[in-house]
Amino acid sequence: MNGFSSPYSIGSGGGMFELISTLFPILFIVVLVIIIVKMVGSGARYMKNANSPRDSRFAKVVSKRMDVHQHSHMNSDNHMNSTSSRTYYYITLEFDNGERQEYLDVKNLYGLVVEGDTGYAAIQGDWIVAFERNTGGSPEQARY
Repeated sequence: MNGFSSPYSIGSGGGMFELISTLFPILFIVVLVIIIVKMVGSGARYMKNANSPRDSRFAKVVSKRMDVHQHSHMNSDNHMNSTSSRTYYYITLEFDNGERQEYLDVKNLYGLVVEGDTGYAAIQGDWIVAFERNTGGSPEQARY
């Protein structure tokens, strides 16, 4: 041969193959740890909200928004893509003291309330779990 040895040659047993065989397990473990941490964090957030006391406060609906998460999956066998999506609904309330807070709608209230509605909101942690619209001309409504 010419005395030149490439680190990428198949017969050398080193070089690029060693680099990939070293990095793959490390990257796999890092991705696995990230997935586990996200799952544990999500479960902890759920438990915090589920175990929070329910509080009912007079409030005004000042904003509503949707957050759509879309996931695309590719099947390498027949090159077909499949997509799935999940929509999260949020309602922002303004309380008597002027404080505003956004809550995740877990009881499908999004379509039942309109911006400007006033009433009593049942809050549990970061969730809004009920909203009873104020239909009368009470003094609380005059504050807004």
